[in-house]
Amino acid sequence: MIIAVDGPTASGKGTISKKLAAHFGLPHLDTGLLYRAVGRQTLLNGGDPDRSADALAAVGFPDSLLDEPVLRNEATGSLASRASVHPDVRKALFDRQRDFAQQEGGAVLDGRDIGTVIAPDADVKLFITASVEARAQRRYAEMQERGVSITLSEIEADLHRRDERDTNRKDAPLIAAPDAYIIDTSELGIEEAFNAALAAIAEATASG
Repeated sequence: MIIAVDGPTASGKGTISKKLAAHFGLPHLDTGLLYRAVGRQTLLNGGDPDRSADALAAVGFPDSLLDEPVLRNEATGSLASRASVHPDVRKALFDRQRDFAQQEGGAVLDGRDIGTVIAPDADVKLFITASVEARAQRRYAEMQERGVSITLSEIEADLHRRDERDTNRKDAPLIAAPDAYIIDTSELGIEEAFNAALAAIAEATASG
C-alpha cells in the first residue's frame, strides 16, 4: 500500500506520516528533508538557493547530511522552499522519491507533491492542512523547546512566504490531488489527527 501525504509546513503531515508508517509497518520518507538537504548544501557551497544552477549543484549532497539536526530549523526550511521552486532540482530528486514509493510492499511518503507528481497512483492520498495561526503556534512551541530564539510573528511571516512560493511555483505546486482526503488539523490534537487519517485510509481502501 502506498500512502501519499501532502500539505504545507507545520500542518502535522510529518507526525501523521510517521505514525501511519509505524501503524502499518511501512517504510517512511520525509521528502521535504531531501529539499532541506539541497538548501543546506547550497549554503555550504556558498551558493544562492534562488539560483537554479547553485541549487542543482547541491543535489549531490552526502547522505550523512540527512542526519544533521540543522536540517530541521526554520532557516533551512526557508532555504529548501527557495531551492525547490527550480524544475531542474525537482527533476533531479524525482527518481529517488519515485523508487522509494514503488518499493515492494509499499511505503508512506510525505511532502508537497506526492499525490500529484511522485505517486499519482497511490492507494491513499491525504492532504493535511491547518491555518497559518495554528501552524505558527506549533512551530513556535517546537522552536522554544529547542531553545531557538525566534518570535511568533517571524514564524508567521516565514510560513506566509513559504506558502506563497510553494503554491505558486510553476513546477509541481502545492495542491491537493482531486482524489485526496482533506484533513484540517487546526483544532485537532495529534491522536485526533492520526485517527482522522486512519478513518480516511479505511474509507479509501474499502471503496478501492
